[in-house]
Amino acid sequence: MRTVASSPYTGGLLVLLDVSRVASSGRDNGRRRAEIPHAAGEGGERAHCAPPPRPAYARPVLRIIDARTSEPAPAAPARRGPTRVEAHAPGRDTTGLRVLLVADLLVRALELDGTPTWALLTGADEAAGPRADAAALGIRPFEDGGAGTGPGGGQAVHVVREGAVAPDGTTVAVAPVDEAGQAATADPDALRLALLERHHRARVGLDAAVLADAGDTLARWRRAVAAWARQPSRPVPGEVRDRLRAAWEDDLDAPGVLRVLRQVEHDPDLPDGARFETYAYADRFLGLHLARDIGAPA
Repeated sequence: MRTVASSPYTGGLLVLLDVSRVASSGRDNGRRRAEIPHAAGEGGERAHCAPPPRPAYARPVLRIIDARTSEPAPAAPARRGPTRVEAHAPGRDTTGLRVLLVADLLVRALELDGTPTWALLTGADEAAGPRADAAALGIRPFEDGGAGTGPGGGQAVHVVREGAVAPDGTTVAVAPVDEAGQAATADPDALRLALLERHHRARVGLDAAVLADAGDTLARWRRAVAAWARQPSRPVPGEVRDRLRAAWEDDLDAPGVLRVLRQVEHDPDLPDGARFETYAYADRFLGLHLARDIGAPA
């Protein structure tokens, strides 16, 4: 009778044991070993086995385009040390607000990757004004740039206006915002979505129609998320999760993340529970409060 077993010493190859032959080994005064199939290239076929696991250190790396070189650069140190994200936002205008928004996206992406961060605001002429504008837009607080050196052993990433001069270090340049005062009266979440619709290295134009469209999209998504939340939960599909991470790990591609959400919204093969978990997961990067209306009256 034959049985099948595996051995850690054979790389997962199948080992065929002939029990009857092994049992008779004492009678014929000899040891009979179980036969092991030859490896490929040695006269036989290799048995099917799982590929070797990826090393623990083989993980995607968040990369940004360094404005100094126009080349990709890692946003976090190789040994997972802390990253200091320093936003340079002189003045109180919508372009300065966009600088703070991009710094917020960088902090969120680093935290999703497990990298500790320290967010600083530098160069604001009137610190209270930009901080209040940022808070209204859902941007998490920044410490004062003169607060100290912070955690050691990491690296610094500077987020600046396009064309500005920043201290030495990896630099993210943010293109300007073209608008005629509409941002001051816009719904903050709609303004955030309108700014996210364009990559931070591209100029963005804001007018009443753009802000209204962003508001409509946000309202539709929040209603949908609230409805999906009432269905049985399902995990984020692995392929969808990979596409989301690939987008924000590629120079903070917020428009790419939004494209994935639009595809998920209309994919007929996805259960509603998976749509809910996908939107909740992506919102950890986008910061649009997509789950805000859960539990609200229909």
